Amino acid sequence: MAIVVSDRPSGRLTEAWRFCVGTGRFELALRRDYQDSLALIQRDIGFRHIRGHGLLSDGVGIYQPYEYRGARQVRYGFGYVDQVVDAYLELGIRPFLELGFMPSALASGDQTVFWWQGNVTPPRSFAEWAELVRATVGHLVDRYGLDEVRTWPIEVWNEPNLKEFWRDADPEAYHHLYEVTAHAVKEVDAALQVGGPAISPGSDEWLVRFAEFVTDRSVPVDFVSRHAYTSGPAQHVPFGVHQTLQPAGHLLEQFAQPRQALAGSALAGLPVHITEFNSSYRPDNPIHDTAFHAAYLAPVLAHGGDLVDSFSYWTFSDMFEEVGVPTSLFHGGFGLLTHRQVKKPTYHLYAFLARMGDEILARGDDHLVTRDAGGRVSVLAWAPVDVTQPYPSPASGGAHRVQLSIPVGTAQTTSAAMVRSTVNEEAGNAWTAWAELGRPRSPRPAQLDTLRELAEPVRGHRSLPIVGGRVELDLTLSRHEVSLVEITAVADETPPWWDESRLLGHER
Repeated sequence: MAIVVSDRPSGRLTEAWRFCVGTGRFELALRRDYQDSLALIQRDIGFRHIRGHGLLSDGVGIYQPYEYRGARQVRYGFGYVDQVVDAYLELGIRPFLELGFMPSALASGDQTVFWWQGNVTPPRSFAEWAELVRATVGHLVDRYGLDEVRTWPIEVWNEPNLKEFWRDADPEAYHHLYEVTAHAVKEVDAALQVGGPAISPGSDEWLVRFAEFVTDRSVPVDFVSRHAYTSGPAQHVPFGVHQTLQPAGHLLEQFAQPRQALAGSALAGLPVHITEFNSSYRPDNPIHDTAFHAAYLAPVLAHGGDLVDSFSYWTFSDMFEEVGVPTSLFHGGFGLLTHRQVKKPTYHLYAFLARMGDEILARGDDHLVTRDAGGRVSVLAWAPVDVTQPYPSPASGGAHRVQLSIPVGTAQTTSAAMVRSTVNEEAGNAWTAWAELGRPRSPRPAQLDTLRELAEPVRGHRSLPIVGGRVELDLTLSRHEVSLVEITAVADETPPWWDESRLLGHER
């Protein structure tokens, strides 16, 4: 039986889903292929901010100490920073600054994380760290203007509750770092946005302790941040992992946790940013490349904006080297795009959402219906998935049906044009095509062209009757399918002399 969609909006679709997107380490943005990939993303999706690690790490080259006439001094180099931020702004995206990791010459130890060796120890001099922060933020204000930089959230560190990212996962040491950093940012300008603690999943007691600390010491905090993933322990294979997944609804539960944990605290009313989210926390899990992944995350994108101010997909591109340089085009990378700009099914989930209106007419476990200012109605529909099976499978065990009665046009309108864009196990699925090609690790140009073509959604169109101001939509979704249906009322301008039966010139 069809679900009757109301003509009255139930709310507005926020931009929380595209407020921010993740990226590989900061200096990768100097590469042409990175910028080409980001340009494609911005054309089809249009993220507002971008966040990644390594702004203050050695590869960016900001912190450069030297000795002159027996005195130790520091010279700050902003050449790479300027090139990256210039490129971002030209592409219509702003930084979401993460202040980390520690420059090796300022670090108190030699513990590092990732293949590219980001130092994760506290500074040996907090005075020099504060000056580094002031110099970096001050330079950005000087170059890009105070009004601009005030729109860039500034996050202190990354996942300090994990010993891999902060020596001993010491909360007191992090609190001290946050206090020094937040005051340094505010010394540049009191209206700049600073926040944290950017914790990994499962440690919301950190939020409570963080709230108590900043409240007791009157430390500035403008937003709260954490991360969300749903994967279990890594089962390692050469150049990859496999992991169990919790249902996608667990991501929404994680999104809700900061406000629940901080209820009644001084931080209760602050914006909440999920500055990383995905299914797996590994950049080498093949689940990221599949059609299953798009269907898995569809309900998260449809409902997540009700819970947080932003949730940032980790990451926009497979140009990402935390566990080393990838050895294959498809390798389970986080990205919406592979290297060489091959779109994954989850890319299309985001691109579909970008084409939808902001008036929410209906939402459910398998659909989102919106309307834009011009009256176009869009339906995002997906086949719910089941993560308990040994191999990804649809929750229904087969085809999934979505039936909707949708208000379109007016009572006098008689027809509508429907365009349907589909991604599933076959359509818009370059990963499947790549497997059928024998999984070439380094595809040749002709193979890349083929993969890019097969990565596009299948599109179809037809006319639908409008009866009493409504269209009856009956969709059958295949395994792991995500479809966007766009419906527009037709104002028929066919001339009176048009006669299709005379296309070959015969008289009637």
